[in-house]
Amino acid sequence: MTPTPVLEQFGLDAAQTAVVTDVRNIVNDIVLPNVQRWDANDEYPTEAVDALSAAGLFGLVIGKEWGGQGVDLTTYALAIEEACRGWMSLGGIINTHVIVAKMLQQFGTPEQQERYLPRMATGELRAAFSMTEPQGGSDLQAITTTARREGAEWSINGEKMWIANGLRAGLMAVLLKTDPEAQPRSRGVSCMLIEKTPMEYSFGGLEIPPLIKKLGYNGIDSARMTIKDHKVPAESILGGTDALGHGFRQMLWGVEIGRLNVAMRGVGTARRALELALTYAGEREAFGQKLREIQAIRFKLADMATKIEYARLLTVHAARIKQLGGRADVETGMAKLTATEICQEVVLEALRIHAAVGYIAGAEIGRLYRDAPMILIGEGTSEIQKMLIGNGLLGRWDREEELKTTG
Repeated sequence: MTPTPVLEQFGLDAAQTAVVTDVRNIVNDIVLPNVQRWDANDEYPTEAVDALSAAGLFGLVIGKEWGGQGVDLTTYALAIEEACRGWMSLGGIINTHVIVAKMLQQFGTPEQQERYLPRMATGELRAAFSMTEPQGGSDLQAITTTARREGAEWSINGEKMWIANGLRAGLMAVLLKTDPEAQPRSRGVSCMLIEKTPMEYSFGGLEIPPLIKKLGYNGIDSARMTIKDHKVPAESILGGTDALGHGFRQMLWGVEIGRLNVAMRGVGTARRALELALTYAGEREAFGQKLREIQAIRFKLADMATKIEYARLLTVHAARIKQLGGRADVETGMAKLTATEICQEVVLEALRIHAAVGYIAGAEIGRLYRDAPMILIGEGTSEIQKMLIGNGLLGRWDREEELKTTG
């Protein structure tokens, strides 16, 4: 249970438990001793990423036929919690890679799967996932990046924003318009697989300006990218030419994997905040007693632990629903909404328990306080989640009522 979950409660076998335990050990041995320095310098955590790669995390959900571990999404979610207990940015580094890997397995052609997945499983090839554009984030149908067919190639023009791993990735799944006149707009949107050279700011028609500086969530390259007459082969559409115009559906399916990741980022970050609060409450004295002996503080700790457990269980439930292979828009939306809001609440309560000590520059709880708001926005704001949950709920209700009337 919280603060350290008992993995047996989730029905993990020995191999699955070992995966999560390996990540926990990497966090304890490598991440926590270095994370404050990495954050202060906005430094990519190479040592931690290499250790996670060696532990198989980049190939965790990739099928064994391509050299991955082929574990279920529950194990993946719990591993992300452990990683983000150390640093939320690690969850982001892994997230887009896993989204693209799952989309390739779900929608890719056999040729695309063989071309990319074996190298993705080892971490040799890292992937990024790009939907957002500077003029808008939540309205994906309003994107303006286009791909125009020119013989055996597509010519791509536009601009993308907030590409996690955008500089280091060698493969990007990019949402763009292949038919700007299509109605509804979603039918004119495709997902394009774009290869590039990692760590190059200029590649063909791709230009990456200096990386975006952020309030928190440091250490991960958050990139913008301009695309001018960049050429890719005709077979670069995810799923092949038969999947032309299917990108909106494909991306929404992939984003559900991303929401599981973001939800567990919230759980892991909140769990670390609770650990810090428990430690400080056992050390600090006020009014002649330890903070932990004061009833008001105990109430805060109890509320924090209960909320974390609730968020974790809701996210594990969503992971199990998504593992079935279909849409899990309602469940993943609920998990993302709940876990990210709870993370914000728990981190703030932990900061209050630390009082002025937590507000000193360099305090670990201060880093968590800067990181927490990001996941309220990433993979769709809380307001977007409520809209998706409401729409999905009503859609399911209407289908059930229709079945009743039609027998």
